[in-house]
Amino acid sequence: MNPQRGETALEIGGEMRRLCLTLGALAEIEHALGCESLQDLKTRLKTLSAADLTKLLAALLRGGGEAELASKVSELVVHPGEVVAAVIACFKGVTP
Repeated sequence: MNPQRGETALEIGGEMRRLCLTLGALAEIEHALGCESLQDLKTRLKTLSAADLTKLLAALLRGGGEAELASKVSELVVHPGEVVAAVIACFKGVTP
């Protein structure tokens, strides 16, 4: 994984899966959370719900090339704290 490119790994179902904050994933996240700018997104990320976290995970999985897994994100058994840590790792270095 290359953290400088917004990549991180998350163990899902006993396998390490790639998450990546691509430009497409970022746009998907902005839309899913109703944000119009990176500043809006920065503010919105401070008050995530479980549903929001699911949307972020799906977008980051798609960005990492895991589209099939992303389509089943609501069925995945993952620890929320690990998902939060992975999301934070993907966003590290992004500034509005």
